[in-house]
Formats: sequence, structure tokens, C-alpha cells
Amino acid sequence: MKKVLITGAAGFLGSHLCDRFIEEGFYVIGMDNLITGDLKNIEHLFKNEYFEFYHHDVTKFVHVPGNLDYILHFASPASPIDYLKIPIQTLKVGSLGTHNLLGLAKAKNARILIASTSEVYGDPLIHPQTEDYYGNVNTIGPRGVYDEAKRFQESLTMAYHNFHGLETRIVRIFNTYGPRMRLNDGRVIPAFMGQALRGEDLTIFGNGKQTRSFCYIDDQVEGIFRLLMSDYHLPVNIGNPDEITINDFAEEIIRLTETNQKIVYKQLPENDPLQRQPDISLAKKVLNWSPKVSRSEGLKITFDYFKTLSTEELLKEEHKDFSKYIY
Repeated sequence: MKKVLITGAAGFLGSHLCDRFIEEGFYVIGMDNLITGDLKNIEHLFKNEYFEFYHHDVTKFVHVPGNLDYILHFASPASPIDYLKIPIQTLKVGSLGTHNLLGLAKAKNARILIASTSEVYGDPLIHPQTEDYYGNVNTIGPRGVYDEAKRFQESLTMAYHNFHGLETRIVRIFNTYGPRMRLNDGRVIPAFMGQALRGEDLTIFGNGKQTRSFCYIDDQVEGIFRLLMSDYHLPVNIGNPDEITINDFAEEIIRLTETNQKIVYKQLPENDPLQRQPDISLAKKVLNWSPKVSRSEGLKITFDYFKTLSTEELLKEEHKDFSKYIY
């Protein structure tokens, strides 16, 4: 039985990856320090004999007993609300955490896949974004703690591949959505849906002409799985190229939720990318992958999930104490 370690296992993406690898017949070890993850995302797996969970911070020494075939490194704050609150931990998990896991992969002779992001492109000067674009990132801006953590993560991973001959994979993840997203994490889909469910006006930052491209979670997981099992070691974009402006997207949400909310505008955050659309030509060629779930279908599933949340969860604000993680 193949064994896989998934860090960030209690997060949105990590928990869905745990499900997929269990379904594929793997023994899954989940690891998370629960700084942004939530055990409710994986509690359905606790009785599964092929799943175990470690409550652990990967920026510290990582030990996993026995053999290990694969590692997927998804431990990192992913939303601006999180990484602006815990900038040091964000940088540490991208650097020290990645170093620890690459070392573990080397010791276990395991193949490792690193979760990078479209944010390595920054506020792009080319459109759509291809893997050979180097990006336009402000290293000292507020988003730099996340962007540069991921860029360093890629560099360190390639160094281990080139110097040690380690089997590595790098996925650049574009906006992904679906069930288990945190309602109040600041990302556009849960933010809009939460506001609609609470009867609040939809908030757009900037003039709404900026674009995003949204990929449903099942498509994202399929792309990641194919990349891990492929022979390709350079970065690959996994995302949905169906681009839409935030203004048009807000109107879609209003129609989906059958509400009559107004749209209000606030100042655009510093260095917020104005365009985001993946070029997935490489994923199509190397992985024979492209997204299958339409935005209308995926949004309906996601909204139905959010409708199952309690009133308390809908009204909850993020007040987690992050102080113990800042050192």
C-alpha cells in the first residue's frame, strides 16, 4: 500500500486531497498545526483505518516513522486575511517548512509535490500567465510575505531536484473554490456568498474591472493528482482559464442567490493583481488535463454547502489568537 503525507491536511484544499488519496487506495498521513485549518474538514476520516493525523507545525523538525512514497506540501496560510495577520509564520512555512519536508523526502526517497500559487506572478504584465513568465512582485509590499514565500519555495524545491536528484513537482494553483472554504477568510467567493446569505451588500474592492478565473475543487484536485503521478518536474499552472470581471461575478452571485443586494465599492488593497488568468496549455499537453466543471455548476454546489451552515457560523467573525505563532 502506497503511503502519502499531506501537510495542511485540515485546510480546504488539503482535506479534499486527503479524500482523493483515500479513494485511490493510499494510506494517508495528514499533518496540520490548525492555525488556519479546521478538524471538521477531516473528522469524517478519523475512523478510517487508512488515515492518521498529526497535529504538528512543519516549520519544526518533521518525523514520520516507516516508509513514505509521496509528500504533498500544502501547509500555508492562503488568504490575505490570514497571511497579513501572520506574516512571519507565512514566510517560515514557505522556507523552513519546505526545507524540512524536502529533507524528509530525501531521507525517505519520496516524491514531493509543492503547492505554489498564481501569486508568484504578482500583478502580471502579461496576460494570460504562462509558466515561463517571471512575474511582477513587490518584495516589500504587504502581499510580499506570501508571494515571496512561494517564490522561494519554488527555488528551494528546484535546488533539491537539481543538486540531490530529488523527484519534485510544483503546482501553481489559481483561484480555487468549493465546499469547506472558510466563510470569513476574505476570498471573493465565500465573501460574496456570506454577504448574500446575511442580506448584506456585496463589497467590491477597486472598480470591479479586475479579473479572476475560478477553478472548482474537484478539477483542481484532479490536476494535482495527475501532476504528482507525471514525469514533469517544472512548474505547471492548474486553474480554470474562464476569466470574468469582479463586477460581472458579483452580478452572477446575486442571480444565483436570488437576492437583491446592492454592490458597494471600497479602496483596492495595495498590490492586488488586476488580472488573473492561467494559460493551461502546458497542463493540457503534459497532463491531458483541463477543467470539466462549469462555473455555474460549481457555484451552485458551493452555495448549497454554505446554506447548510448555522446562523452562528454565518455571523462568526475571525478572532483567532495568532500571537503564539509569531516568533
